[in-house]
Amino acid sequence: MAIDAATVRKVAHLARIKTPEDRLEPLAQELNGILAWIEQLDQVDVEGVEPMTSNVAQPLRLRDDVVTDGDKIDAVLSNAPKSADGFFVVPKVVD
Repeated sequence: MAIDAATVRKVAHLARIKTPEDRLEPLAQELNGILAWIEQLDQVDVEGVEPMTSNVAQPLRLRDDVVTDGDKIDAVLSNAPKSADGFFVVPKVVD
């Protein structure tokens, strides 16, 4: 797929990027170079390669899924400047 100056102009317009006319052709060449590099990556055989999440193999540290005491309303609201009926009171922001 080749990108020309008209395509760069259209994409720049859609992205709301102001691009001078004299930069359209060099940008098209840069984008074509990037696409050529992506095509090279597409030719790499990755059959049998496991997906990685990190370059260092580490097992995930999991904690036990334990229900904890969530009934700490007074402790949480103690830091609030104003509260009422177990809720934070904040100024009205929408009319």
